[in-house]
Amino acid sequence: MSIKVKRSRAQPIAQLLTKSGGVGQLMRQSRLIDQAQRHLRAHLPEEMREHIFVGGFSNGRLTLISGQASWLTWLRYEQSRLLSLLHQLPGFEGVTGFTLKVRPVRPIESPRRFTRTLSDSAGKTLAECAKDADSLSLKHALERLASHARPKDTKT
Repeated sequence: MSIKVKRSRAQPIAQLLTKSGGVGQLMRQSRLIDQAQRHLRAHLPEEMREHIFVGGFSNGRLTLISGQASWLTWLRYEQSRLLSLLHQLPGFEGVTGFTLKVRPVRPIESPRRFTRTLSDSAGKTLAECAKDADSLSLKHALERLASHARPKDTKT
């Protein structure tokens, strides 16, 4: 028994993105969702902007997500105004309403940067070793390491 593999030809990314289905449709929908989120946030009160997210679009309804029900209660009362604002954007004429959902929202956090510091005496030792090093690359490496030493507190 043999397994036959169908060979497919590689396609340019531009061709994949412009096709009516698949990746092209997904990219188009993500751009529309981002556009809706930016437009809605621009018209929300300042204290609400970071708490409201557009989650998706299906069956003519735009899903709005928040971590607190109180924000969505306010949106429920402002639904007609926000809907008319959304109809101003091209591609959103077919939106008939909002689906409001309370979900835990975790904002994107950049990873913390851990910096290492050396004691003053370790920095001095590395600087002295750098002076005595014959290899130029070793000398530069030791000087870079010595630069991480904590500066000594100077009191006058």
